[in-house]
Amino acid sequence: MHGSLSPAPASTGFGWLGIVRIGLVQASIGALVMLATTVLNRLMVVEFALAAAIPAGLVAWHYAVQLARPLFGHGSDKGRARTPWIIGGVALLGAASLLATQATLLLASAPVLGFSLAVLAYTLIGVGVGAGGTSALALLASGVAPQRRAAAAAVTWIMMVAGIVVSAITVGALLKPFSPDRLLLVAAGLAVVTFALTVLATWRLERQAGQFGNAAKDDAAPDFRAAISEIWHEPAARRFTIFIFVSMIAFSMQDLILEPFAGLIFGMTPGESTQLGGQHQGGILLGMIIVGVGGSAFTGKRPDGLRIWVVSGCLMSGVALAALGLAAVAGPGWPLALNVFLLGLGNGVFAVSSIGAMMGLAGAGATTREGVRMGVWGASQAIAFGLGGLTGAVGVDLARRAMSDDGSAFQLIFSLEAAAFVLAAILAIKATGGAAVRASMAAGEQPTTDSEREVFA
Repeated sequence: MHGSLSPAPASTGFGWLGIVRIGLVQASIGALVMLATTVLNRLMVVEFALAAAIPAGLVAWHYAVQLARPLFGHGSDKGRARTPWIIGGVALLGAASLLATQATLLLASAPVLGFSLAVLAYTLIGVGVGAGGTSALALLASGVAPQRRAAAAAVTWIMMVAGIVVSAITVGALLKPFSPDRLLLVAAGLAVVTFALTVLATWRLERQAGQFGNAAKDDAAPDFRAAISEIWHEPAARRFTIFIFVSMIAFSMQDLILEPFAGLIFGMTPGESTQLGGQHQGGILLGMIIVGVGGSAFTGKRPDGLRIWVVSGCLMSGVALAALGLAAVAGPGWPLALNVFLLGLGNGVFAVSSIGAMMGLAGAGATTREGVRMGVWGASQAIAFGLGGLTGAVGVDLARRAMSDDGSAFQLIFSLEAAAFVLAAILAIKATGGAAVRASMAAGEQPTTDSEREVFA
């Protein structure tokens, strides 16, 4: 009939360009965090001869601040718009990075003032990462179709790593020759570039998010206490929170001990142990790519399709860590480079598939929205990451003193890591199974088998 209006087609969510644009936000966040955790860390310890505990404590504090991630996610849920939270978070992160740079330069001449400003700066860095990062992942979760979640997680994570690498190389080159004024200028330039990139990447992006998860619901998000209560009393979400905590402790325990292990047990030089770290990162990158391609190609729209990837990544990481435990007593002659590469491969498979599963469960709440759920899991991840690195380093120190044998000490810690990954694999089976049934129910389906009902219960 003439004059009749056809309904507008429902949004199919983010296409690949939209996913890449969110990846640019993640890259910007990664670049700014790199400045605070890498460049300023080195300056404090090397150029200003401060105790290594000072930058380590500041970095740990910025992780602790991210326990507030659920609040930031809930704020973006209540406001029904995530872009202001993303842009505001990155802007705050950039300003805090500048403040941290100035504080670092003051530590030598005015230590009390410098340290006070540093604590404030790293507090704001934690707030900026929490607000911007949580809202970006919530936007991704609400706007990506199930069959694209694995690839979306891979793309955004790889772009975040790329942002760290590119900014590290660029900042390193621009700081030659080093001077305080040049450092401030480079930090300011990085803040401006990342803020501009975030604004451009998110321009009119949110309107493309469509029908997935709670993004399409018209009901108001519950208050914060009710949202947290719903998440904790939902078995699948509670199990997934515990899984994230255990797996991230296992994931991060080797961060601070892998290179000392290579030096003490295998006699590697600093350059050789750094190359070993690069092989680990190469394995992580390959694992991400494998899940990004395979997770999308072979799991389709099944909400539990990533479960096998999550479990496989955990078990592969556990086996590689157990092998490192054997390497600790075998010493030179062990194929260490291959072992570390396989550890990275398992880590990459685990990391990306977990994020993909997280996006699926984030949209499965009865009334809670993606922001607060991503916030809860982001907080669990942040505190576990900080505890894991500290636990690994302190554990090795204590074991070396108690055992008087470096190889046995490292074997004990690597074995504990391996056991933690096996436990994470067991937790993942139940956690992602609950996510599958919950996602199906959110789509209007009901559990149809006894096993599905048991998983959801």
